[in-house]
Amino acid sequence: MSLEVLSCGPMLSVQDQGRLGHKRFGVPAAGAMDRPAMDFANALCANAPGAATLEFTGFGGSFRAGRDLRLAVTGGACDVRFGDRVMPAGQSHAVKAGEVVKIGALEGATWGYVAVSGGIAVPEMLGGRATHLRFAIGGLEGRALAAGDVLPLGEDDPGQPCLRPRVPVYRPGAIAPGTPVRVVPGPQDDYFDPEVLDRLTSGIFEVTRQRDRMAMVLDGPDLPAAGGHDIVSDGIVPGAIQAPASGRAVVLMADAQTTGGYPKIATVLSCDLPRLAQMPTGTELRFEIVGRDAAEEIVLEERARVAEVLGGLVPDVAGALSSEFLLACDLVGGIVAPEEVMGHDLAEDHQ
Repeated sequence: MSLEVLSCGPMLSVQDQGRLGHKRFGVPAAGAMDRPAMDFANALCANAPGAATLEFTGFGGSFRAGRDLRLAVTGGACDVRFGDRVMPAGQSHAVKAGEVVKIGALEGATWGYVAVSGGIAVPEMLGGRATHLRFAIGGLEGRALAAGDVLPLGEDDPGQPCLRPRVPVYRPGAIAPGTPVRVVPGPQDDYFDPEVLDRLTSGIFEVTRQRDRMAMVLDGPDLPAAGGHDIVSDGIVPGAIQAPASGRAVVLMADAQTTGGYPKIATVLSCDLPRLAQMPTGTELRFEIVGRDAAEEIVLEERARVAEVLGGLVPDVAGALSSEFLLACDLVGGIVAPEEVMGHDLAEDHQ
């Protein structure tokens, strides 16, 4: 009932939807950098939405299954091998006990997700299993995973089929680096002159190597704050774009602190933040300001679209033809005249 880590990159960690309700105590939510991609991986394995998965950046690594299970890799295109078999990402596959799964480098994306049927069953901490690396809480001992780690797995229904989307995808929605990242102004947009606010939407920004689960630093137009770069610390959320004294935009991500003392010129919409997180280093992007009412509609529409993708998964024929699955199917439903299907020989045999 376990999954053994044989090798991995430096940023492999256990993540879920995050621990909520503790920010007033200074505890960040953490959770997946690309939640739709993680939710997609869980859905492919017929897991509950809150099940814990593995999140990786760069390349995944190799893992040994301690039991028969189903496994899915999402987030971006990458080489996935079960033993000598090359398997596509973006759908679930059956893995036999003792089999080794190798997950290669991501292409055109930054964060990948590995879900297994039953979920990663590390102990909950403050209502969640997500790893916050700076706080060293959650996951496995609050740290990034390493070769030799053995992860407990939750209960699984072995009769469930492997699943795939109707149309092959690696995550719900395109990463679409050429599409502007939408933001709402503020909450301290009044600290900036109108000309600086114009720079936010007219300028081109670039994703730098200064990035991790806490924040992403962007190169681009300077964003000086006429009202000063130090404010009384106030509440902060992932997606907030801080403007420190350097003038460089800093976008806070999943592991963002709960309060901050730099003015925030704008906040990225929650549905666009995963897309921004997935942009590879060196990607150029623009920002687009939308009103608050429009932002709410955009977020609701995106959630509905993701839900439609997750609700439209179908059994993968190659992995579904078990006796349990076939017995659960209505294989002859709607046939009222079997001799018309099988030929008139059937009727002649009974004469």
